[in-house]
Amino acid sequence: MERQEGHWFKSSYSGGSGTECVEVADLQGTVGVRDSKQPGGPHVAVHHVAWVNFIQDLRCSTW
Repeated sequence: MERQEGHWFKSSYSGGSGTECVEVADLQGTVGVRDSKQPGGPHVAVHHVAWVNFIQDLRCSTW
């Protein structure tokens, strides 16, 4: 996958211990998700609609 640039945001749910760090970014029609400890490493890009559905499912889950 070609590297896409964007402004990455660290998740407010990432742990303060530095072991659970997730970042997301708006990448020209997709949402990028990466490990903040490896910003130059790989990332996953998903369509905006899929991301919104994912977030809604998380909010509705009863873990």
